[in-house]
Order: sequence, then structure tokens, then C-alpha cells
Amino acid sequence: MKIKISPRFFRLLFIVPAFVVPSLTACSNSSRNQPDSIGTHLFTPVELPSKLEFAGESVPMEYYDVRESLDRELLSAVYFHSQTIRYIKNMPRYFSIIEPILKSNGIPEDLKYLCVAESGFDVRAVSPARAAGLWQLLESTARENGLEVNKEVDERFNIEKSTLVACRMFKSAFQKYKSWSLVAASYNGGRAGLDHQMAMQKAGSYYDLMFVEETSRYVFRILALKMVMENPEKYGFGIKKKELYPIIETTTVEVKGPVKDWAAFAIGKGISYKTLKMFNPWLRETFMKNPTGKTYTLKIPEKGFRTQ
Repeated sequence: MKIKISPRFFRLLFIVPAFVVPSLTACSNSSRNQPDSIGTHLFTPVELPSKLEFAGESVPMEYYDVRESLDRELLSAVYFHSQTIRYIKNMPRYFSIIEPILKSNGIPEDLKYLCVAESGFDVRAVSPARAAGLWQLLESTARENGLEVNKEVDERFNIEKSTLVACRMFKSAFQKYKSWSLVAASYNGGRAGLDHQMAMQKAGSYYDLMFVEETSRYVFRILALKMVMENPEKYGFGIKKKELYPIIETTTVEVKGPVKDWAAFAIGKGISYKTLKMFNPWLRETFMKNPTGKTYTLKIPEKGFRTQ
């Protein structure tokens, strides 16, 4: 069977809609004038330092794999703008609490960036493995270190107490490994896993060891966060001091008995239930039975949590 094709069909093949021509011309001109750009933005690699330290220990930047691993995490930190801006804006509020605790426990200040890598400054963060709080502590780890974890109270969400637990873990790990990068690796992957890899691979440096992807990237992510958060302007983050989230001054109130209704308690202190829970996220219920008469210390914002 023969198929007849109308001459009109061939004429249609050579008709180009008018709206297509300018677009093709614009694309052509754009590619000639801005060969490396997308629209009006020029995306470039991030310059890597020739020397870098973590907690006073030299990072072997002469290793090509170290440079490429750091490059990956630095690109993520620099070009994930919304997340990194939030980290920078949160620094005064959380580091003002964490830094003195690290210092008083003899922990290098660089370890503060570990909590950013763990939770992104999300005090209420809970992982799929049920690790919780800024430092992402497991329930068993928290209880082993003296924190209360139950339906009414979960002190993994208490910034000061959970930071003290993290310090104990750092100290203990450093006594064993004598390296802060290995301390960080053990925090992420566990000591048993780290010991196994060190024995199997016959290596004693984090930068010479092969891990699962999360632990392989972990220290480099901390390094990248440190680099950007210590010097935001260098990496293109122009955040003014007034745009940082303010430190909210608080007073403390002790509670020694049961509390039937935290909402009523909050109103009695001149704040809302929401504000009470924001400043005391370790309170997990609307009440507290406190059968043992334990003393709890709560934070109350001095000005009712107003910015002015």
C-alpha cells in the first residue's frame, strides 16, 4: 500500500514559529558572551588552603584525596546558601553556651563544629536511629553518662548537660587515640568500628583510613563548617551583626515537686507554654510527676521573649 503525503506537509517542515527564532538567537549570543555562566551567575570552585589545622593537628593537604574530600564538603557548605546562612546566624546563641563548657573541660574549641555537623543547631533533632539533641546522643549513652531519659524528661535536649556528656566522650576517646580527628571519627562511627578498621588496615591516622561514606566525610564536613563559619565573608556570606540571632538573657527557676500543668506554670511566670518549651526543650510532657522530689532548673527569658 502506498502512502500519499500532501505537498502541504513539506511546507510545514520549513515553517519555524516566530517565538522560537529569538530564543535560539538569544541562546547563541548568551553562549558566545558568557561561556562559563548560567544566567547572570558565575559559579566557581572554592579555593583550598595550602595549610589547615583541626584542633591543633595538621591536616595533610598534600594528599590529593584529602584535598578532594575537603573540596566536596566545602562546596556543599558554600553553595547550600540557606542552610549555611542559618548556621552562621545561630552561632552566637549556641556557641555562647557551648564554648565555655568545652574550655572548662579542656576540649579544643574546634570540636564545637561537631555539634553543627551532627544536628545543624536543631536542639530538638531526632535521628532515624533515635539519637537526640544538639549532640545526637543515643538513649543508652545518655543514661550511662547520668542523664535522665523518660517520657516526661529527656536531658539529651538540655544543651548544657548534653554538652558535658559530649566532653566526657571526647576526653575518654582522646585518652585512647591521642588524635582529635580520630576522636571525631569515633563519635560518628563508634569506637568498636574505628578499632576494627585501624587494626584491619594497619593505619593510625584518620586521613589514611577507609570508612563507610558517612564517617569518611565526617571530619571533612566539620573542617568545611569551621572554615566557612570562622570567615563567612571570605566565602561570600555577607551577614551583618544585627542579622545574627540574638542571645536571649534568661533567669533560672528551681522546681522541686510535681507540676500538674506546665501551661499554667508558664503563665504564672509571665510567659507562654510555647516559650517555656522553647527554652526548656528537655520537658517532654504537659506535666511532670517528679515522684522522687528531684530538683530541676528551668530557664525563663527575662523580657518575656521579646526582641525589643
